[in-house]
Parts: sequence; structure tokens; C-alpha cells
Amino acid sequence: MTTAPTPVPTTPAATLTGGGAGASATATTTPATTAPTPRRRPLARLGGASWLATVPLLLFFLIGFGLPTVAIVIGAFTTSSDAEGGAGQFTFDNLTASVQGGYLTAMLSSLKLSALTALLATLIGLPLAQAVVTSRHTWLRQAVLTASGVLANFGGLPLAFAFVATLGNAGEITKLLHLTDHGWSLYSFTGLTVVYLYFLIPLMVLTITPALDGLRVQWREAAQNNRATTLQYWRHVALPILLPSLLGGFVLLFGSAFAAYATAAAMVGATVPLVSRSIADALSGNVLVGQGNLALALSLNMIIVAVLVMAVYLPLQRRSARWLS
Repeated sequence: MTTAPTPVPTTPAATLTGGGAGASATATTTPATTAPTPRRRPLARLGGASWLATVPLLLFFLIGFGLPTVAIVIGAFTTSSDAEGGAGQFTFDNLTASVQGGYLTAMLSSLKLSALTALLATLIGLPLAQAVVTSRHTWLRQAVLTASGVLANFGGLPLAFAFVATLGNAGEITKLLHLTDHGWSLYSFTGLTVVYLYFLIPLMVLTITPALDGLRVQWREAAQNNRATTLQYWRHVALPILLPSLLGGFVLLFGSAFAAYATAAAMVGATVPLVSRSIADALSGNVLVGQGNLALALSLNMIIVAVLVMAVYLPLQRRSARWLS
């Protein structure tokens, strides 16, 4: 009676050894060795190192934005030192006064100006950015983007002086084209709109250019293969993809125009009521007795608008990045 030989397990490390051509091969096995697993650094250490790098930024944010915001919120709900009951009394009078009369008019005027200029800058900046992106001349793209970066940050007193010297009542272009005979006035809502567009359009070009770069050539080629016209491509393909970026750019421009102060204050003064100008008047003491903290209430209203703007902008930015990545 014979017994079947026990099979020898083979492993990737098994080798065949033989004494020569006529020698029988014998399978020899060596124990499998496992590659050493690299030691991972504890996640806590990595996280701690990352947080240490952000400490200076967090401190700057806390000192530059956090503490003033807390002071504004507290002051908006308390009485000022000139109140009859003394300072520090809890009250809603400041917020109530900030949404009535001339202050409400100033808030609505600021919202109207910001929305109008943001919309116009979005409509004008999109085709300009598209022309730059599709241009074959790289120097033109670099020149336009560089100029947009400069003009988007050009504001305040220099911008007001430049427009007064060119489009003011005695400005060079005003006298050359006799604009005053046609009812033109720089110191009006329309004139302020033109001035705001000077820095909002370049800002829109900078904002929408990365989104236009994200449009893939394959999408346009697929539309052309299906006999779609350029208008149909933009209507059914490009604009739906760019919509989050366009809305995000509009919201960003709205916030930039809403927070602008120096240019309007130097150019139109109190001719066009704006909430930023109302805050400056309240801080200078141009309020009724007992309403010394009215400026803080007006500032709180602006903070609420800014928070709402960011609450809309951030989801749109994430959605745009998901589509164009």
C-alpha cells in the first residue's frame, strides 16, 4: 500500500535547485518576509504643527477684526455716555433709529448702488475676460491682467481727484464734449456709478478669468460636432457651468462696492446718501443727544450685510471649483 506524497506548498520565495542536467529539481521554500510598515507620525502631532503655523494669522484676525466686532455689537445695544440714564444701559433705540428716516434712505441707496454697479461690472467684465482668454497674444493677456490688478485696487482720494479733473464740472473731457449741456453731472448717482465701474470691472476680469480658463476645449468641440452654434454653446453649455462663478463674482463686487467709502466721501459728499457716509457723520457727533452709539448700530447693519454676502459667496465658490476642477 502506497501513500500519496504530501504536496509541498510553494511561495513566491520558492527556488529550484539542481545539481546538473540529470539531477532532480527539489523545491525549497523560504519563509515569507513582510515589508516593514513605515511608522506613521501621530495625527495629533501633525495637527499641532499645522495649528502653530496659523497662530500669527489667527492673532491678527482676532485683534484686527474680532475685538472691533465685539465692541460694535456691545455698543449697538447699549446707551452712550450722553444718554440720560448713563452709559452702558441695554437698549434697542440705536438699532431702531438706524433703520428709520434718513438712515434707512442711506442704507437703501447703498444697496441700490452696490447692486447696480456689480451687475453692470459683471455684464461688461465677462466678455472682456473672454476676449483676453481666447486671445492668441500672451502679452495682451499679461498686460490686461496686470492692469486689472492695479486698477482694481485703485480708489480713494486719488481716484476721486482723477475723475473730478476729467469728468467734473470743469473737467477736461466735460469741457471738450460739452457734457454739462446734456445734463451730465459727476456729483450724482449716475456719476458715482461710473466711478465705481472704474475699479469693479477690472475686479470682475480678475475674478472670472480662472473660471473661463476652466472651460474645456472638448466641450466646445462636442457642441460643434452636434452642429451647435456659438450662441447655443454659450446658452446651454458655457453659461450654466459659469453660473456659480458669475454669481460669486457678482456677490464679491457687491460687497466691494458696498464697503467703499473714501471715493464717494471725497467726490459727492452728502449729495448721494450712503450708509458709510452716515457712519462718518455719526462718529463726528452729528447725531441727537443720547444717540452717540448710533454709528455702531449702523456699522452692525453693514456687518450683517457683509455676513450675508459671504454666506452666499462661499457656497458658490465651492460649487464653481467642483465644476471647473
